[in-house]
Amino acid sequence: MIKKILTTALLALTVTGLQAQEKTDEGKTIKIPAWISDVKLSGYGMVQYQASTQENAKSNSFSLRLARISLDGRIAGDFYWKAQIQFNGNTSTLGSSPRVVDLFAEWQKYKFFMVKAGQFKRPFTFENPMHPIDQGFMSYSQNISALAGFSDRAGTHASNGRDIGVQLQGDFLPNSEGRNLLHYQVGVFNGQGINTGDVDQQKDLIGGIWVMPVKGMRIGAFGWTGSYARKGTWTEHDLTKNGVRKLQQRRYAFSAEYKVDDWTFRSEYIHSTGKAFNKTGVTSNDDASVNEAIGDKADGVYALAIAPVVKKKLYAKARYDMYRPTGDWNRAKTQYEVGVNYLFHKNFQINAEYALVNNRALPNDKHNYSVFDVELDFRF
Repeated sequence: MIKKILTTALLALTVTGLQAQEKTDEGKTIKIPAWISDVKLSGYGMVQYQASTQENAKSNSFSLRLARISLDGRIAGDFYWKAQIQFNGNTSTLGSSPRVVDLFAEWQKYKFFMVKAGQFKRPFTFENPMHPIDQGFMSYSQNISALAGFSDRAGTHASNGRDIGVQLQGDFLPNSEGRNLLHYQVGVFNGQGINTGDVDQQKDLIGGIWVMPVKGMRIGAFGWTGSYARKGTWTEHDLTKNGVRKLQQRRYAFSAEYKVDDWTFRSEYIHSTGKAFNKTGVTSNDDASVNEAIGDKADGVYALAIAPVVKKKLYAKARYDMYRPTGDWNRAKTQYEVGVNYLFHKNFQINAEYALVNNRALPNDKHNYSVFDVELDFRF
């Protein structure tokens, strides 16, 4: 019911936002407040075809990877707000879509000190807050997906890298050209993912800082400390327990990116300490058992390059993407990816990619297989 009301409200705001003024039957003009007339409607869709040659798990399917629509605007000049709904895509069941992914407001009067409150991206890694189309590949890197709040290792329901909380951020220390050299961001969050209240009353503290020594370059470090909790039952020392069980999470990341003359280079390493629940929250909120098989360590790294063949039109790309869900090589999954992106228009493109996958968690004679991916992306 709430989703229907929110969807209706968004559509109503869209119609209102497209009309700066409206005439009545008597011919009188009613002025619409500026903050309403400044509302902008936007959205995007990602249609995907993917095939895999993995033995005993071959697949070949078209799918709707992602579809979103959002409204954003300003109030009184200093406040920026955004509301975004996801209608399909990265959900565990069809019933979990549509859902709210973003709903926040940010005070932006001073660029060196901005305050954001609501539901939004966690301030962790460079890739997490990137637009899925601008990110450039068939999916976010494995370590981002597992350790930044997408399909999180800890067992959180799919949250697209987001949580509910309050964040401070800003840029400062301008050089002689007026370009800021330092950026910081730090936030306090529930630690439970999107559209969910706190369970154990312990908040997550997440933050990062990066330097920008030359134009287009940034080098950063991030930290995350907190917990993920669940109400349910579990067995411990042959005793069945019931209540709130929380798993402490400690993570850090090192990131580097350089964008110059239409080229992009980016690499990030993430390390995680903390156990994980046996099942994801969306499928079994009452199951608080721990997945002892994967232990309490995980890490991953990726490195990518996107090169212009024809500027602003055709790009070649390559990515090394490795994730170790147990912190060692026994279950490491590595993807070697190459592909191209072609832009018919700045808002319409097609991407093609091939990945050779080496998954050591599979039997010895089935480690290697291929993935083929083609996507059609558009936005308005």
